[in-house]
Amino acid sequence: MAAMRGGSSSFRSSLLLRCWGDVRQLAAANRKYLSMHQQKGDENQLVQYSVADSVATITLNDPKHLNALTENMGDQLSEIVEELRQRKDIRVAILTGAGEAFSAGGDLKFLQARIDTRSQLKNQNVMLNFYSRFLSVRKLQVPVIAAINGPAVGAGLCLAVACDLRIAHVSSKMGFTFSRLGLHPGMAATHFAPKVLGPQLATQMLLTGEVIDGATALRRGLVVDIANSKDGVLRKAHTLASDIAASSPLAVRQCILSLRKMVQKAQCSVRKIEETGLSDALAQEALSQSICYSAPDLQEGIEAVIEKRSPQFTT
Repeated sequence: MAAMRGGSSSFRSSLLLRCWGDVRQLAAANRKYLSMHQQKGDENQLVQYSVADSVATITLNDPKHLNALTENMGDQLSEIVEELRQRKDIRVAILTGAGEAFSAGGDLKFLQARIDTRSQLKNQNVMLNFYSRFLSVRKLQVPVIAAINGPAVGAGLCLAVACDLRIAHVSSKMGFTFSRLGLHPGMAATHFAPKVLGPQLATQMLLTGEVIDGATALRRGLVVDIANSKDGVLRKAHTLASDIAASSPLAVRQCILSLRKMVQKAQCSVRKIEETGLSDALAQEALSQSICYSAPDLQEGIEAVIEKRSPQFTT
């Protein structure tokens, strides 16, 4: 009986150990699943994100409007950026668009509202606030990769060049099309484009509103790689993100700060990190855009887009 009790006890212990091992495996699998599938946002939100293997994928989610940049979308993007900034497990971020486009740029209704607002000062402030919403991606102290899955024009391309790296579909249309609309470039285009393209090519693209494809963008250095399918763009972005995530997180974060020319400034006894030259460029762009809002060319440009014709500029 004693031997039987001992054997029964040993059997129970063995069974408990196996069960405990199964529970631990299940818990580990569940943690891995949650890590791979953490998401924020339902299908109705304008910006969504998911996290897998230390990589956050942020998606502009208004495919019916080709992910046009609006104030509401900017607010949601800023909120997500702030959430991700608080996390310690994020090593790289990817920014992409849902559907067929990365982003078709600014919303025409928003531009029309600026025309209808007579105060240049108010328009300057509105534009500075608008820029800050989307350029909040620069507050992520990890590399941000733009996965340009489709057209990225106007402010949409500005958002892409504000990212640290870019990968595009071979046929994606890209251009700083502001001048074709009768508007000064914004969203820090005059700050980032020369850094990415060099002064001459940046000037050419900004003044002409030239639209190029992914293959041309690769030759010009606007993107680091291209893919032949939209899914391929995201796959290549994730491969690059994984390569970066394998490096020292601290070294990568510090390198990003250096590359972005971030400097620490003491203001009212508070250490504040700012990007050299960015605020000056944004202030000048906001002023210049406010001047364009009060001129007839922008109205003509918007009407030409709606009527699908070439604009006839006069100023």
